[in-house]
Amino acid sequence: YNYEKYVAQSIESVLSQTYKDFELIIINDGSTDNSEFVINHYRKDKRVHYIIQDNAGQARAKNTGIKSSCGKYIAFLDADDLWEKEKLELQLPPFMKNETGVVYSNAIWIDGENREIGRGWGSGYFRPRSGQVANHLIYDNFIPFSSAIVRKECIDKVGMFDESLKMSIDWDLWLRMSLHYEFDYVDRHLIKYRWGHIGQMSKNQIERLRCSYIIMQRFLESNSNRFKTSEIKEAWAYAYCNRANYYKSNNQKLSNEYFISAIKQLPTYYPAWIGLLKNIVRM
Repeated sequence: YNYEKYVAQSIESVLSQTYKDFELIIINDGSTDNSEFVINHYRKDKRVHYIIQDNAGQARAKNTGIKSSCGKYIAFLDADDLWEKEKLELQLPPFMKNETGVVYSNAIWIDGENREIGRGWGSGYFRPRSGQVANHLIYDNFIPFSSAIVRKECIDKVGMFDESLKMSIDWDLWLRMSLHYEFDYVDRHLIKYRWGHIGQMSKNQIERLRCSYIIMQRFLESNSNRFKTSEIKEAWAYAYCNRANYYKSNNQKLSNEYFISAIKQLPTYYPAWIGLLKNIVRM
């Protein structure tokens, strides 16, 4: 939606793949800029399928693409991100294991002008995982969205993106898939994830926190028998600390409340104690 500045680069990153047997489905979610003019330049390629819909949000747009797809696998790419040329070639072989439902990769982080600002996974909860990953995913989403390739039968089993959510829709889908399928990753920087530019949806942190809370609550309540009580408590403590850290610069009272909520969930969760003490010292 309204990404005329970046969409050509994204399209070209797909069309230049070393693996050639694919279809490229482009969903224009009711853009009001010149995105359509840019996209039309690529429609002569027979692999490109172009769909325009009224603006309905990212979940509806992605679901439209899924419904229109014909392949055995579905790879995702947001209009401001880029694939490296060998992405598909390197990420498809892990699907030879029938248990594998999702394959993802490492990423390079770039700004609005294509300058590299970082690379690789973080530490702690953001480390990549393979195999059965549900008990890791409940803490945080460590899968760069535009790196993910999904076996289509997984979506047939667990459903598509939740259109009631504005953000974190990928985390919600990965959580549902993690109950039934294994995940794998290729430790190569196969995408460039654009960060911090004007118009980027992921900058809306308050809405992201709200959606993440809904996803966690719904998932853990529905699948409490799949996790240890200690894992659930630690996941909630971590989530409350995330909220506390977000608010500590602009609403210290609310930040303290979230740190206390984390401690109530798990009294031994030291990041909450450290955060709370730092807030008190600053008062």
